[in-house]
Amino acid sequence: MTNEEIAKQLVPLLGGKENILSATHCATRLRLVIDDESKINKSEIEKLDQVKGAFSSAGQFQVIFGTGIVNKVYAAFAIETGLGNQDTNKHSEAMKKKMNPFARLARTLSNIFVPIIPAIVASGLLMGLLGMLRAFGWVEPDSSWIVLLDMFSSAAFIILPILIGISASKEFGANPYLGAVIGGIMTHPILLNPWILGNTEPEFLNFIGLNVALIGYQGTVIPILLAIYIMSKIEKGLRKVVPNAIDLLVVPFVTIILTGFIAILAIGPLGLFLGDLLTTTLNFVYNNAGFLAGIIFGGTYSLIVLTGVHHSFHAIEAGLLASIGINYLLPIWSMANIAQGGAGLAVFFKSKKAKTKEIALPSSLSAFLGITEPIIFGVNLKYRKPFIAALIGGAIGGGYVVFMNVAANAFGLTGIPMIAIVAPLGATNLLNYLVGFALSLTTAFVLTWVLGFKEETE
Repeated sequence: MTNEEIAKQLVPLLGGKENILSATHCATRLRLVIDDESKINKSEIEKLDQVKGAFSSAGQFQVIFGTGIVNKVYAAFAIETGLGNQDTNKHSEAMKKKMNPFARLARTLSNIFVPIIPAIVASGLLMGLLGMLRAFGWVEPDSSWIVLLDMFSSAAFIILPILIGISASKEFGANPYLGAVIGGIMTHPILLNPWILGNTEPEFLNFIGLNVALIGYQGTVIPILLAIYIMSKIEKGLRKVVPNAIDLLVVPFVTIILTGFIAILAIGPLGLFLGDLLTTTLNFVYNNAGFLAGIIFGGTYSLIVLTGVHHSFHAIEAGLLASIGINYLLPIWSMANIAQGGAGLAVFFKSKKAKTKEIALPSSLSAFLGITEPIIFGVNLKYRKPFIAALIGGAIGGGYVVFMNVAANAFGLTGIPMIAIVAPLGATNLLNYLVGFALSLTTAFVLTWVLGFKEETE
């Protein structure tokens, strides 16, 4: 079937054009916001050519096509439904209206942090290169290579509030450049930079009777998120009452001065406290529960993926990197993802149906590269026992990487690509990650093979 033919057949199976509120796509899936999901014929959709699975999650009905196919199908689908020129923000808002408050929060955090991931990954790799130059003595300690790479690798974390300010402003419907200014205020050179100066005591400024610590928020997450949320409310409120003729003069000025004072005097200290509390709690669990924490987190992560809440973990991981310099959560998530791929691989070898094999192999490879939704919804969850086997595999691998203190120096990459942000922390760290990789994959594969699964029949 051509992409146009797939689109023409898909629309009526979704309940018709009038039942489709908005549409977009990601790397592998067509993401749809549906008015009435009871009108969807899911079983017939899954029989369509090129479709590898379909499921409803986080306010969206998602149809899995795979990398390189979904964008072509979406182009034909957009023309068929007349949704080609829709605003992506409208899709996001339509999706959120169908979510519960917790899911909406998770989706919001995801939308803010996913665009920032490339910058964090690049910084992590640069830190790894810098560490190798120092560890192996390839250049002198005072070499210009060391100086420049130190600048390059730390920059993203130093200006993290500015990056978040831009991304969060877009998500909250505010001016992203005003968000960047607030991020700049919170990382101004006059403020002590904790990312560079460590435990140095800050100076204090007396402001209308208040002792304000001149401490910066470089590398922090919660303070800037709270500040931009407040900024968006102030800006939107002002635009409703300020005449258009003076909007350009009044709105930015009042928004920045109000948000700036609120951020420095109240939100910043509160955000630091909340961030420290979260990090302290996680460190307590990690240090005291040990491998049991890894077993629990690794065994339940795929269940969290079903809800879509897992994307919000980027905010927590960013906080860990800012406070302790490593990310010990990501290796656990990676074990869970690898286990899903291992279970899917067993399905591929054991299945007798060509359609199942066609979906299972590329979806398993996708899981090893960090994208698990195709294998979870298209194969493992569909047959249930492979999904259970993957949960066990994730628990075993998660327990191991925690027991061996495996960590990463960035966030965003799991599976095979994660090797790039694990290796910079040492050969032992890399070796234990690979052992965990093998344990997760093998456990899930063997259990799936032993438990078996029942394929549907026509």
